Amino acid sequence: MLGEILDDLLTSPSTGPCITATRHFAPRPPVLVPFPPSLDPRIADALRARGIDELYSHQARAWELIEKGHHVVVVTPTASGKTLCYNLPALQSLLQHPDARVLYLFPTKALAQDQLAELEALAKALPEMRMFTYDGDTPQDARRAVRARANLVLTNPDMLHSGILPHHTKWATLFQNLRYIVIDELHAYRGVFGSHLANVLRRLRRICRHYGSDPQFIMASATIANPAELARRLTGEHVEEIAESGAPTGDKTFVCYNPPVVNPELGIRAPYLGEAAKLAIRLLRERIPTIVFAQSRLATEVLLASVKTGVADKTGDSGIVRGYRGGYLPTRRRAVEKGLRDGDVLGVVSTSALELGVDIGHLDVAVLAGYPGAIASLWQQAGRAGRRSGSSAAIFVATSAPLDQFMVTHPDYLFGTPPEHARVNPDNPFVLVNHLKCAAFELPLGPGVAGDDVERFGELDVRRFLAALEDEGVLHHAGSHWHWAAETYPADHISLRTVTSDNFLVIDTGARDATQTKRRQIIAEVDWGSAFATIYPKAIYLVESEPYEVQELHWREDEEKVAYVKRVRVDYFTDAISAKGVWIIQRLADRAHTAYLAEQGEVLVAEKVVGFKKIKMGTLENVGSGEVELPQQEMQTTAAWLTVTAETLAGVGASREELIDGLRAVTYLLHHLAPIFLLCDIRDVGSWLGDTTPAEPGVVATRESAKRRLMSAERFNPTIYLYDAHAGGIGLAERLFEVLPDLLRRGLETLHACPCPFGCPSCVGPVNEVGRKAKATAQALLQALAG
Repeated sequence: MLGEILDDLLTSPSTGPCITATRHFAPRPPVLVPFPPSLDPRIADALRARGIDELYSHQARAWELIEKGHHVVVVTPTASGKTLCYNLPALQSLLQHPDARVLYLFPTKALAQDQLAELEALAKALPEMRMFTYDGDTPQDARRAVRARANLVLTNPDMLHSGILPHHTKWATLFQNLRYIVIDELHAYRGVFGSHLANVLRRLRRICRHYGSDPQFIMASATIANPAELARRLTGEHVEEIAESGAPTGDKTFVCYNPPVVNPELGIRAPYLGEAAKLAIRLLRERIPTIVFAQSRLATEVLLASVKTGVADKTGDSGIVRGYRGGYLPTRRRAVEKGLRDGDVLGVVSTSALELGVDIGHLDVAVLAGYPGAIASLWQQAGRAGRRSGSSAAIFVATSAPLDQFMVTHPDYLFGTPPEHARVNPDNPFVLVNHLKCAAFELPLGPGVAGDDVERFGELDVRRFLAALEDEGVLHHAGSHWHWAAETYPADHISLRTVTSDNFLVIDTGARDATQTKRRQIIAEVDWGSAFATIYPKAIYLVESEPYEVQELHWREDEEKVAYVKRVRVDYFTDAISAKGVWIIQRLADRAHTAYLAEQGEVLVAEKVVGFKKIKMGTLENVGSGEVELPQQEMQTTAAWLTVTAETLAGVGASREELIDGLRAVTYLLHHLAPIFLLCDIRDVGSWLGDTTPAEPGVVATRESAKRRLMSAERFNPTIYLYDAHAGGIGLAERLFEVLPDLLRRGLETLHACPCPFGCPSCVGPVNEVGRKAKATAQALLQALAG
């Protein structure tokens, strides 16, 4: 049936012209190797009982290197059996050394639960396997039993950071005997989260040294450009990389689908969410198990609403399709995972939350609604279909954004480009100082092993940070040691997932229990960074496509962070409108070019939600708007910026207004193309067209006021900012500063290749947003800047 649908997509007059490329990936046989002679016979018998008589070549290679004492990272495709690479040495160690302990780290609680089930199935015939998860869902009375009994603990970095390391004296047996630290889904630890994990591992190794153990790291990753380097940056150790997979692969078809142009003059395409929903509905009506990936929580809910409507049977039941995203309560997410495994749920619409390897059973098709921001994520999402043998397909539905349009119209780039680099910055002061506080709370910071006055944290001399913390009154310097001096518990106030730690609870004030008595019910959780743009008063907040209207938002420091909502019946959703400004704090580097001055340094970014649009479900047309009164949010971060010289501007020769429109067009284009050069999502990078005004307390600039300021300025010095969207920066701005000449050249190529006459969402932005002369002006500017 899947083959027939794909054939019809290719040949149908309505969809055939939208398909820009297809690639067929032929099945590949396995490369098998006999069990190693040193493998415990009891483990070999357990494997045979599960139908495994030989290892794949990469599993055997991992065993060999781990046996020799190397730290290892295994980098093979989805469903290639990476799990056995670490489960076999872990179980062997526990069988042969009854006192040994093993620690497994997963980025999510769901993955740890999943892996526990896998381990228990493998180890049920083995003696003395005491394996437990230890996370936020573990009941208090069970925690004592885990600490006392477990010889294999499965947890996540958050729990290690706040629930295990600060209480290391209760875990003394684990730390004294720790043999292996297993880190799965290594590629997930990039950006802020990865920078935090590197510091958590610094603290973990410090505690292991205190207890006299020196554990070996075994890591597994999806394909990225620099797995060994990322593993080294995270662990501080030299790591051996295994990248050659011996696992078989099934037959797979990859389809690139570009929604049809509905307005050729303005370059406007049919809404990509509507096109992705149509494809998913068609597949699900034919009972083909399907996963749809959306690029934001709002897009997930909008898509889910459309797909549910399309597949509802005559009774109106659309339960075969569920939603899955961050913010849902754990019970809801577990129910969706179980439904998929058991076959009760046939389709799921998800954010990248299901990109990681949670077992969700057998899916035949992955629909990617929008480019996920990185080649590595693209293949990870596509790999969620056809995880076992048999035919499968992945369909990439492009948005109108320049990055998506570049990918869908350059299939050789899409299929031929190696995955991006994963970047972490463990020495980011915003992250590092918090972990120094935690480290001092756990054990006083004392002299280093190499005779340093103070032990190093990674490779870093941290004396100046310790002195600052002493001035703050949280550390006390006595003799050669720095002791924790505050009454607070530092790990409690530090979230690994974002730079701020406050989450908002979303509470339904109109919920009723079984007796129809009204009672307030928590229905979701929203992180601080997303809150002002998603749960502002009068916003429609969607949970599995059910609409709730926000009545109140409590955000002040002295209040509990809560949004009160009530169920409503509406046919629209809301999308926030923000105003923004960027100002320079400090210049750290510069590079002069004949046409511009490039600089890199620290900036202040201020943002404010000022209103919202109401968008109709289904048609996605704008049906109204509203005002919002919320406080301004300020962030200090790093940026790369480019100030065009007066001579270059004069050479382009347009009026000041046309130059501003052209520069806005270039800003839009560079922002959307920047993720090609970084392993990041477009939301990890911000952009702004302003000037070189230094930072000062004051009003938020909107785009209109920035344009007005540039129009009326005595000295016209327009500046394009590309900034790191994480407080303190995670290394993206420094990288952008390095690759700026390549980025400008790529921008010029994209403009030349785009057939629209005056600008469209695929190059410089919609013509009705940037003006009819913006594309020509942008082309002239880029010609000078890229020259």
